[in-house]
Amino acid sequence: MDQIMNIARDLYRLLEMHVLLRLQHIGLRDVLDILILACVFFLLFKFIINRRAAKLALGLLFIVVIMFFSRYFDMKAMSFIFQNFTQAGIIAIIIMFQPELRSALEKIGNAPISNIKHMSSDTKSVSYISNAISVITETACDLSLEKTGALIVIERETKLGEHIKTGTIINAQLSSQILKNIFYNKAPLHDGAVILRNYRVFSAGCFLPLSLNEEIDENMGTRHRAAIGISEISDAVVVVVSEETGKISIVYDGKLKQNYSYKSLQKELSNLLLPNTNEKDSKKSKLRRKFMKKGDNNE
Repeated sequence: MDQIMNIARDLYRLLEMHVLLRLQHIGLRDVLDILILACVFFLLFKFIINRRAAKLALGLLFIVVIMFFSRYFDMKAMSFIFQNFTQAGIIAIIIMFQPELRSALEKIGNAPISNIKHMSSDTKSVSYISNAISVITETACDLSLEKTGALIVIERETKLGEHIKTGTIINAQLSSQILKNIFYNKAPLHDGAVILRNYRVFSAGCFLPLSLNEEIDENMGTRHRAAIGISEISDAVVVVVSEETGKISIVYDGKLKQNYSYKSLQKELSNLLLPNTNEKDSKKSKLRRKFMKKGDNNE
């Protein structure tokens, strides 16, 4: 009991020394520092929580707690083991979290580029993408009725060159006929994925990395696992048609959504591939309503 009381007193002294006394001299710079750090931790938590890295993070936290207690109670054997562990710990963490770190850095790097591209998009490019969305939607629905499996990857800012090389380069204009011919069940390239670059059929019969997420439904086939896998390491939007059920799915950022109809599929693809145009249209409509209200009031 006395030992527990001593631990409580030591913890209070540490709290008083490092927290309570410093709060008396806190300034604007310190507040900004805390807010930025809180944002970083929040984004880190949000990034890890829905991935398999969450389990690794909990394991590392458990090791840190054991390390703290071993040092506090002067456990020499445990301290010796954990001291050697920390020397190679950073390298081990980088190796274990390599897919997640790569995905995070790619998304951070792509964010400014994506904003610039969307800001510079003109009416012609928007209509071009809208036409491509219509072709993809029509093809997916036709293949769904025939229960023909399909895997269409729409490349965005993250380039998929290493996966494009695994297939056959086609570089043809996007059309429903080309996609249907590729995914015809007796065609030589029907088992792989089609990768669209700049909304052209760039490569077919491509092999994609399978997701290692243990929370994926066991009934999901290789086609759906490949779609989730490529979306975990890139910002690609993937359309999947199930060969067994004919259900249409969309995969983005490691998340899979199923049971799309023609209208819902077209709407979802438009939201994912044309996000800024929707925002601009809504802002324009709001401005028009305000202008019309002002006109009515003036009358």
